[in-house]
Amino acid sequence: QVQLVESGGGLVEPGGSLRLSCAASRSWFSFYLMGWYRQAPGKQRELVATLTVSDSRNFADSVQGRSTISRDNSKNTVTLQMWRLTPEDTAVYYCNAFTGTENYWGQGIQVTVAS
Repeated sequence: QVQLVESGGGLVEPGGSLRLSCAASRSWFSFYLMGWYRQAPGKQRELVATLTVSDSRNFADSVQGRSTISRDNSKNTVTLQMWRLTPEDTAVYYCNAFTGTENYWGQGIQVTVAS
């Protein structure tokens, strides 16, 4: 069983930035793809950004150009950074890791963008 633990959420002012980290209980090299999704109240969970084991990145249109995703293999962490946040970025953010056959989720972390 894989555990994914997110950290770094909280309250952010509009125009501000955030840094979310996800620590995995085993090496990221065991996953084909890892990334971040989010779910706003009353909405479906949606992709934010993903990173494959070969360093291919994919971003949602809504965050393209104001976000990055990276990993630290020595710490088994994947980090999402976003800036120019708006209230529309308010959501529970989930870390995800996919082996190609197995899909794992973190417990989710709240990000609220408000003044």
